Amino acid sequence: MAVPPPTRTHTARPRGRAMTLAVPVLAALVLLAGVIGLVPAPLALAAGAGGCALWAAFQLVRAALWIHQADLSYVACRGAGFVGLGALATAVAVLVTWLSPPAEGVWVTIAFGLAAAGYATGTLLLPSSGRGWVVHSRRAFDGLGLGVSLAFAGYLLTPADVTRPGALSVIAIGATGASIVLVAMLRGRPARRPVVRCGIGTILVLAGLGVIAAGPAGAALAAAGLPVVAGLALAVDGGTRRGLPASPLEPRNPDQYLASYPLLAVPAAVGVVAAVWHLIVVRTFDPTSIILGIAMVAVLAMRELLVVHDIRRYAGQLQTAEAHFRSLVAGATDLTLVLDSQLRITWQSPAASRLFALNDDEVVGRAFVELIHPDDVERAREAIDAVLAGEAGDGPPALVTARLRDGDDMWRDTESTIADQRSVPEVAALVVHVRDIGERRHLEKTLHKLSSTDQLTGLANRRALMRELLTHRRRAGQQGTLLVIDLHGLAEINDSRGRGTGDAVLIEVGRRLRSLLGPDDLPARLGGDEFAVLTADGAVLAYALATRIAAAVAEPLQLPGLIVELHTSIGLAELAGGEDSEEVLRHADLARRRARQLGLDRVEWYDPDVEMKLNRRMELEREVLGAADRGELDLVFQPVVDLRDDQPVGVEALLRWRHPQLGTILPNELLPIARAVGISAELDEWVLDAACKHLSAWTGGDNGFWLSVNVSPRELLTARFPDRVASTLQRYGIAPERLVVEVAEAWIAEDVPAIVASLAGLRKLGVRAALDDFGAGQASLSHLRRLPVDMLKLHASLASASPEAGPGHGPAVIDVVVSLGRRLGLEIVAKGLETTDQCERAAKAGCLYGQGFILGRPAPAERIEAYIESHRG
Repeated sequence: MAVPPPTRTHTARPRGRAMTLAVPVLAALVLLAGVIGLVPAPLALAAGAGGCALWAAFQLVRAALWIHQADLSYVACRGAGFVGLGALATAVAVLVTWLSPPAEGVWVTIAFGLAAAGYATGTLLLPSSGRGWVVHSRRAFDGLGLGVSLAFAGYLLTPADVTRPGALSVIAIGATGASIVLVAMLRGRPARRPVVRCGIGTILVLAGLGVIAAGPAGAALAAAGLPVVAGLALAVDGGTRRGLPASPLEPRNPDQYLASYPLLAVPAAVGVVAAVWHLIVVRTFDPTSIILGIAMVAVLAMRELLVVHDIRRYAGQLQTAEAHFRSLVAGATDLTLVLDSQLRITWQSPAASRLFALNDDEVVGRAFVELIHPDDVERAREAIDAVLAGEAGDGPPALVTARLRDGDDMWRDTESTIADQRSVPEVAALVVHVRDIGERRHLEKTLHKLSSTDQLTGLANRRALMRELLTHRRRAGQQGTLLVIDLHGLAEINDSRGRGTGDAVLIEVGRRLRSLLGPDDLPARLGGDEFAVLTADGAVLAYALATRIAAAVAEPLQLPGLIVELHTSIGLAELAGGEDSEEVLRHADLARRRARQLGLDRVEWYDPDVEMKLNRRMELEREVLGAADRGELDLVFQPVVDLRDDQPVGVEALLRWRHPQLGTILPNELLPIARAVGISAELDEWVLDAACKHLSAWTGGDNGFWLSVNVSPRELLTARFPDRVASTLQRYGIAPERLVVEVAEAWIAEDVPAIVASLAGLRKLGVRAALDDFGAGQASLSHLRRLPVDMLKLHASLASASPEAGPGHGPAVIDVVVSLGRRLGLEIVAKGLETTDQCERAAKAGCLYGQGFILGRPAPAERIEAYIESHRG
């Protein structure tokens, strides 16, 4: 009856089934011959029932041995073996009936008892009847109780005139054996048809043997063998099946099928009914019936004690399980609620008071939605209705996020899962698990704030700015302006004072920004020394805001032992000017870069020309590095004329970059680019060398004709500059007094002592120095007295100014400047002369020399050489 190895075949073959039916059919024919008198009844019984019993014993024992060899670890093969022993005992009982006289029926009863024991034991050991001696003994006792009750009823209901000695034993053995087999079949799970056929067959065999043991004669004796043959055929057909899986070690629930009380009530009812009937008919009980009644009561009482023991054991298991469940629920971090069909709370877990301060009196009986915030009720109802409608199916439980009122009348952020347990009979409700997610929400908000906030200044960071910029564009359309602010001077503060001081400066800048903005404006730090402001204001108000920001940031910042001055460059871009947020930010950054190129504390709007200029600037910065090597640099010269006789006395060398695609690049664009990329010194050296080379080649010049070159402060302040000038003059054979080094007035304030020292070194060589664009910068008279210069070149604005000084008609500015210069012994050159009136005014003021378009435009070296020769001639 066990599971054989996979290589064996376990289904009954057609030939085997035919053989199974042939012997019982032949035996039945023999018995029928005995019934009709063709064969003596004892002989027919012995030949038919006895031969069939021997055949059945052989088949069952052989099947048991085969099963045992197929799987030695499986002991259920004993079931078929014991049923086979019962069949052998059946054969013995039939043969004893044939061989022994009726007076010796005790041997038949003994054989009958052995057959009943074999069949009962074998049926208990068949598959689906459970495994383990506890299960088998319990079912045997259940069958014993039913058998004793049936024996008591049978004894009371059997007429006294038809009984013979030993009838009580026959009734008791038959009833007990059949009852045990019946209980084994009914309590076996899972129920299998072969096992049921085997059980029914053994009951038929026991019934027939019971009739045979009662001692009938003639045709009745032969007829009693027919159920024996039929039962043996069923027992062989069911007991020899070899393809059945093994039964479980223990039933899933021992009392789930035909539990204790039905098994107790049936035998009690049978005994009571029989006793009442006997009392009505006979009116008295003999000693045998009394003994049987006492035995029945004792067995039933013992059965009741076993039931009580089972109930207590199961109750203990339930208490243990309940204790485990309560400990799990009480210590859980979730609140569990059970809802009925009306969504009323019928039970809540003990953790409710600890987690949400909710008592049972406050919750049980109320609708679940009454605990939910009114704004979240609709969403929760939709989820619950979906669960009730079965839309969730076999997927995960429905999830509801809502605010729940706790026992302190506070709203908690919760997350609930709703499981439909209506199909589970023990629950038949909706089970809701509620989790407090307030801490998680707070952590999420904190993380979101941290991810959107600059940790140093407390302003929004770049990510938050871009998100708000996108939201603002969606909400307000194209209205608004983005400002990008760049600080200047922070790097020097970090290098000289440390990053702690730099961080303090950034914090103060952030505070000043916030103080200037409205509630709808968003200040942000993009990183490093870059800030931004998103405002809903239009162009005029945004420009005014940028101006105020520049002024506020430029105010001196007082730090411990330090006063910090910062400068800004601010770029503005309208939101309508970009297709997306990234493009708007790029426009504002381009405007900021343009403002930086134009100077400090500048505010610039973005327009397409700005991008074009920046692209041009980047291209020039990239290509200027190799311009000299490619031969793209060139010099033009502008004459300086004596205003007294219109004779040229010198020239100024002016740098030009002949770009192959962009054309001629003038110094006012080229020199800032050179300073930005760090090649201004190289350009000054190139200009000095090329200008001196041209001067030496002009044959029409004399030692009084001079050449002036512009020098940047960085080059002027290098220690090797005087040596380079000396070597250049020597290489081209030029007298030092013919070279004039021009320094712009705007650069003087950078480092006056160093510039004085460098100019003094040039004067020792005999090289003259000139202060260029005097009158447009911030050089004071004290600086003018200290500077070792020989020449002043006046700014063009002085010569073009009105001759009238002001309301009092005092001396003009050019008169004052020239008078001051002459008192200091300086030669005065008026620049930017474009009209005859300006020449006359400069000459009248006392300027010896003039320079301008009316006197001579900048020209290449060849034309200047021709110009000099023509005037000298």
